[in-house]
Amino acid sequence: MSDTIFFTECPRDALQGLKTFVPTDLKVRYVRALMDCGFNALDFTSFVSPAAVPQMADADHVCALLETQLPSTRPQLIAIVGNTTGAERAGKFPWIDRLGYPHSVSETFLKRNINSTRTESLNRLLSIRDLAGRIGQKVVVYLSMAFGNPYGDSWSVEEVCAESQRLFEMGFDIVSLSDTTAMGTPESIHGLFQFVHLNVPGLNLGLHLHVKPTNLRAVLEAAWEAGCRRFDGALGGFGGCPMAADTLTGNLPSEAFGAFVAEKLGYPIWNPEALENSQKIAREIFGNLN
Repeated sequence: MSDTIFFTECPRDALQGLKTFVPTDLKVRYVRALMDCGFNALDFTSFVSPAAVPQMADADHVCALLETQLPSTRPQLIAIVGNTTGAERAGKFPWIDRLGYPHSVSETFLKRNINSTRTESLNRLLSIRDLAGRIGQKVVVYLSMAFGNPYGDSWSVEEVCAESQRLFEMGFDIVSLSDTTAMGTPESIHGLFQFVHLNVPGLNLGLHLHVKPTNLRAVLEAAWEAGCRRFDGALGGFGGCPMAADTLTGNLPSEAFGAFVAEKLGYPIWNPEALENSQKIAREIFGNLN
């Protein structure tokens, strides 16, 4: 089992549910600071309807400002899109490495999140891939509601695995199983990840966990023991999907993940000075970190 870690820091996820609009220059300063921490990737913005996610109304402006500040060595940059219009907007910035797409096994969540059926979502995903591919951008797929369904839709481990297999056969090599509303338990996270990992060989499988402080350590242990080495998180554990429920469920705190991995591997994986600087800016945006 490889100990090679791939961690995506998600300031976009942390920001998107905030009611008060964060000034564009502060967002840019935060994202730029995060680039120095040593994270493998940054999920930094989304090209979506301002009516749906007002906090991301300035995505084009954020990118235009960042474009002048990109360091020579930087993490992969990921922007979320929900349709071809978003992909076209992201295509104006070819330095964005990947487009993230929120697919799901839940018809209800797809309707709430991107106004789509499951079949429409898969077709839309192919169109986004084709648009992105023309300028060298790739696509990572987030499989939302992977660990249960609060809406009463059909859900099973086998169904999640079959959808993961379908995505892989369509040519998508990275899929992140998303615990959108923190329904997963250590046992279910271990079981589902291992089941999909073993039954879809070749798929680069990750976890996008929304967790509660009470089970954070147990969830990380379960995911690690199942073989997961690809994780998403956000400084302070802030964020959550505003389309999933009325109450946001926070992200995996990056600090907690870094400490967990340092304990496992015996050495820190991120730049402590850059991390401290990013935390200072995060406090300007979010208040006291968890």
